[in-house]
This record gives sequence, structure tokens and C-alpha cells, in this order.
Amino acid sequence: MYSKLKFLSAIIGCFSLMACAQNSKKITPETYVAFQTDEAITIDGDAGEMSWSKVEWTNAFIDIEGVKKPTYKTQVKMMWDQQYFYILAQMEEPHVWADITERDAIVFYNNDFEVFIDPDGDTHNYYELEINALNTAWDLFITKPYREGNVVLNDWTVNGLKSAVKVDGTINNASDTDKGWTLEMAIPWSVYKKSYFEKNVPKDDFWRVNFSRVNWDFDLIDGKYVRKKDIDGKYLHEYNWVWSPTGVINMHEPEKWGYVYFSSKMAGDVDTFTIPQDEKIKWELYRLLRAQKSYHAKHNQYATSIDSLISKQIIVDHKTLSPSIENHSTGWNITVKSPFSHKTLIIKEDGKFISK
Repeated sequence: MYSKLKFLSAIIGCFSLMACAQNSKKITPETYVAFQTDEAITIDGDAGEMSWSKVEWTNAFIDIEGVKKPTYKTQVKMMWDQQYFYILAQMEEPHVWADITERDAIVFYNNDFEVFIDPDGDTHNYYELEINALNTAWDLFITKPYREGNVVLNDWTVNGLKSAVKVDGTINNASDTDKGWTLEMAIPWSVYKKSYFEKNVPKDDFWRVNFSRVNWDFDLIDGKYVRKKDIDGKYLHEYNWVWSPTGVINMHEPEKWGYVYFSSKMAGDVDTFTIPQDEKIKWELYRLLRAQKSYHAKHNQYATSIDSLISKQIIVDHKTLSPSIENHSTGWNITVKSPFSHKTLIIKEDGKFISK
């Protein structure tokens, strides 16, 4: 039997191969304004507080490649206060089932809901949380996207996590038809601190966030739900329904995740968020990163000029960019001066983004 560490190593290779094998579609990330609440939020899966009724649902989830409508509807609401990031997920599901009860087991072997968070948007050192309909959690700290040969820390824990599930129906009962399940959670800001004294509660600022819902076809064996297998005895592939699609079957491309703007205004107020121009430049830098990796795979060396990677100018909001490649003993950087913020934007050979 695969140990958990062996499984994580295997999935790293799987994601890397998928990312290389698929074309990356040009998709604009989703955005959401999360309002502040001063109401005490009881995490019970019921969402009965007035604050929840004052904030909007996200757009309905779509399949991860951004091309197909999912079988069942999923939507999310978000709020925050000085202690917690509140998330409410509502999932349509006629057969609510789960059988994994051990924390930090491989929860997505059940239908589950997943949260991905990259606070500083550099695509490194990000966080994943998965919860099934039995409220069993699996939390992970990931040093880099899988494409970069990363380290996954399975023993990282969301200390102080509050979560609750409410099933509209009866869980693990194949004799009836359910309406779905609701997951409510409060994630402490403190788990994202890099140092004791860091003030990391986002206020009138954005984090990169995404949500995924894993759903499996099932069979009933002796009245129990199990993942469905094909005629060769292999499990059918899961469905991946997400808030902000990545264009490929790989959630671990943080540069494509959605933008959650944490407004200082209270739930019920009005606020707007526009994706900054520098973020759009960042999207282009990651396209150059993929082009550089493809160039290396074809020529067994890295390109030394942008002209070797692209056939036309890069234009962001009518501004022509002039990126350059710097090769050095340990790798390379792609650098561009932003015509909007006048900051220097850099992407390193390991995919880490830097702004200075």
C-alpha cells in the first residue's frame, strides 16, 4: 500500500506531466470582494447570521479547464474579521457520502471541498485545506508549485480551524435523494504568519485564493458508496469543479488563482476591486516562464533572448512591455519594468515572483 509520502511524491510527478502535456488557456482570474463583519459568527454550517445574508455568492463553479458546466452547482461566500477568514461553501449533491474520518488522510478520495491560499502572490509557500462531508480535514503547506520539484509538508496544521458541515438530506444513505451539503469554516489569520510579530491581516488588500470541489462517480456495494471503477478495475477520474479555472487539469498553478480583496467596509456596504495592471504583467511573465521551460525541453538549453520565446510584442492595456532575460550560473531571471507602477517585476527560474 502506498504510504502518504509516496503518494505525495507520485502526485508531484503526475501534476508536472499534466502541466507539460496540456496547453495553458488564457483565462482571466475570478475576483471577489470579502467584506468585514463585526457580528459573532457561529461555525455550525447553518449560516444563520445576518452578515451572511448581506454578502454575495461567487459565480457558480466551472470545470477546472474552464470549458464545461459542472453536473452540480457550487458557490461560495466570504467574509473576515480581525481573527478569521470566513468561508461558506454550498454544494448541490443528490448523494452526499463520505467514509474518511482520519485527519490528514487523503481526503480527496472522497468528494470534498478544497481551499488554496497564497497570501503574497509569489506562487511559493502556499496552503491547501481539504474537507469532506464528514468534516474530516487534510491541510498541507506547499513550498513551490509541483512543476518546480517542490516539498509538501503534510504535518503542517491549521491550528484553531473551525469548520462544520450541514447536510440537506442524510449522509451515506443510498435510499433517498439529498439536496446537498454546506460547509462553513473560520480559518485563523495566525496560521499564515511568517513571524510572531508579523501583522498579516489583509485590510483593503488582496490575496490569491482558489476553491476546488472534487466529485467522483460512484457505485453502491452492499449498500455503501464507493468510487466507481472501469472495466479494468481502475478508478474513474474525478471531476474538478473550481471557482477560478486554471485552463489545465492542475490546481497547482497559483498565478492563475482568483483574487480575494478584503475590504475594510462592513457586510452590507458596497465596494469594488479592479485587478492591478502589474498583476496582468505577472500573467505575461508566467507565460514567458512556460515558454522558457518549453525551449529548454526542446533545445536542452535556456533561451538568452525574449525574441527566442515569443513571436510578437507583449502589450498590457495598450502599453508595450520590454522584458529581458538575464542568465547566470544558477539559472536565469526574466525582468521587466512596469509602465504602471514603475516597479521592477522579476520571475526567477524556479517560478518565484518578485516585485521591487
